[in-house]
Amino acid sequence: MRPSALDPLFAPATSLDGIGDKIAGLISRLVPADLTNRPVRVGDLPFILPHSVIDRSRRIRIAEATESGIVTLTLTVGAHYPPPRGKNNLPYRVMAFDETGEIALTFFHGRQVWLEKALGEGSRVLVSGRIEWFNGRASMVHPDHIVAEAEAEKLPVIEPVYPLTAGLSAKVLRKGIAQALNRFPKLPEWQDAALQQRMELPPIGTALQRIHAPVSPAELSPEGAPWRRLAYDELLAGQLSLALVRQKSRRLDGRPLLGDGRLVQGLLNALPYRLTGSQETALAEIHADMAEGERMLRLLQGDVGSGKTVVALMAMARAVEAGGQAALMAPTEILARQHHATIARLGEAVGLRVGLLTGRDKGRDRQKVLDELSAGEIDILVGTHALFQEGVNFSDLALAIIDEQHRFGVHQRLAITSKGNAPDMLVMTATPIPRTLVLSAFGDMDVSRLTEKPAGRQPIKTVTMPMERLSELVGRMRDAVADGQKVYWICPLVEESENIDVTSAEDRYESLRQVFADQVALVHGRMSGRDKDAAMSAFKNGEARVLVGTTVVEVGVDVPDATIIVIEHAERFGLAQLHQLRGRVGRGEKASSCVLLYKGPLGEVATRRLAVMRETEDGFVIAEEDLKLRGEGDLLGTRQSGSPGFHIARLEFHGDLLAVARDDARLALTRDPELQSDRGEALRVLLYLFGRDDAVRLLRAG
Repeated sequence: MRPSALDPLFAPATSLDGIGDKIAGLISRLVPADLTNRPVRVGDLPFILPHSVIDRSRRIRIAEATESGIVTLTLTVGAHYPPPRGKNNLPYRVMAFDETGEIALTFFHGRQVWLEKALGEGSRVLVSGRIEWFNGRASMVHPDHIVAEAEAEKLPVIEPVYPLTAGLSAKVLRKGIAQALNRFPKLPEWQDAALQQRMELPPIGTALQRIHAPVSPAELSPEGAPWRRLAYDELLAGQLSLALVRQKSRRLDGRPLLGDGRLVQGLLNALPYRLTGSQETALAEIHADMAEGERMLRLLQGDVGSGKTVVALMAMARAVEAGGQAALMAPTEILARQHHATIARLGEAVGLRVGLLTGRDKGRDRQKVLDELSAGEIDILVGTHALFQEGVNFSDLALAIIDEQHRFGVHQRLAITSKGNAPDMLVMTATPIPRTLVLSAFGDMDVSRLTEKPAGRQPIKTVTMPMERLSELVGRMRDAVADGQKVYWICPLVEESENIDVTSAEDRYESLRQVFADQVALVHGRMSGRDKDAAMSAFKNGEARVLVGTTVVEVGVDVPDATIIVIEHAERFGLAQLHQLRGRVGRGEKASSCVLLYKGPLGEVATRRLAVMRETEDGFVIAEEDLKLRGEGDLLGTRQSGSPGFHIARLEFHGDLLAVARDDARLALTRDPELQSDRGEALRVLLYLFGRDDAVRLLRAG
């Protein structure tokens, strides 16, 4: 049951004065996307935070005013000049003055009765707004505030500025927020007392009041105590819900997966190279986890080409040695087939039976795989999310591995559990994720990192080139292809668009065919699986020397003898994506290069992105830069996948709070796993307040 203290905040926003269905619909656009599938509540409004502040404390005289910023003037009102009858398109002017000069207060469609009352001739008033100068004369169009000098306290000195949407006025939103704050109940304190004192965090009610009615601009800064309190609450709610997922996942008793080492050693002997130091470390951590009685929940982070698939294969071999089966789920069919090809080739050397299952498999072929799987005749099953559909029954799933986890989400992590008897779980990502984001999205997991490239990998030379030099670039490519090299050419769009002035993959394919004839292949997301596979295999086996494509080749496509990648309109891609794409080359023994083709003029962010790509190949450095440039939601793809993008917390200001929140959440659950103590009950209130009801249901499910 939801704590009754929260009832006033769960009432519909339409219960507030001045907010009907239409206004509530507009306000819903300002509420986090994951909450807008329900009606806006009273409790949503106090968390619509201002994005900036107007400081009206600057009291000056007319002659001292410039055209920058908001000023507040103390004036004596002079004559009124309404527009002539029938000339409503002309403004209503009121002249006013102080000891240094005169100013025209200008109103379009001004109501005379109201203006004569607010600005009576001879009265003394405070007027606040933006000044403009015309031919040496000062003017203020539609002052923001007009108050009598005797009522100066009514002028908001520090005024928050809120995000708005078409049709919603600041006045209506401000009034709604004020009413919601009046209804905000006194809630039990869920913060640890010693921690709260050390971090100097005010109570939540005080923090909200100070942000919406600040007495100084500093109180509205993300680095100020009020904002930090709210950010910490949001981070703690997120970490607590992840810790509850972890607790539920771990509560399902795992089993020790102990092998005799014959398959793992056989695979190591079959490899044409030695594992890197970080591969050995990651494997030792994974095998240690698997040997425990608790379930493994581990994230394996490795940059493009750092050898995650081999580590995954060793882990799966250990599960098979222990008498179980393993599954590897990839986000796309291309990647699933590629993983299968690699794993089946190596597995064959030691007698591992490897199967493949994708959405494309139908009829008799599919049934054969399903029968062998349930009979225990397949040791390792590779596939897309088709692996976890109904009707796919493992004989004994002991280890589930998910590749490119950020494309799936926490819910799939829990769903996979149902396919076996609490299988161990390893999640892999080639998207280097900054440490703060690892905590926010994978707080329920332990982390291993692959930081080295396998021996023999060559550095990739990265250059930027304007579109004007396209013909020169094509000429160099002609020489490279004649020399036996292979080239990727990436475009941002599949087909031509009226709205966006960029060359599409289909257009580029046609133009390059005029130079390279049948040596060009095309691959994009709208093609059928078979056509994509045909294009990829033509490129892989050398029938095609140039592969034109969209970002469908971003994830995992492996052609070791491709040495050049051209990314057209590179300014349109995010850093992480550029880095992923660049990782398609540099996989063999030959030197490789990446050409970032851009269309000027470039904005500041695009310029910085391209510079970072030239400066470093380190995916973790790139990820930290991307976080600064883009923010956490875009970086993880969480806008689509339902992982935690934050509404209040900003990791550039509040990243230091994330590790504290994770430790705090884990400690709270260690002391009180069912959240039944006084603080536990208060933490339940926090989870409901921040829309983490799912986590509370996990508690109830036991």
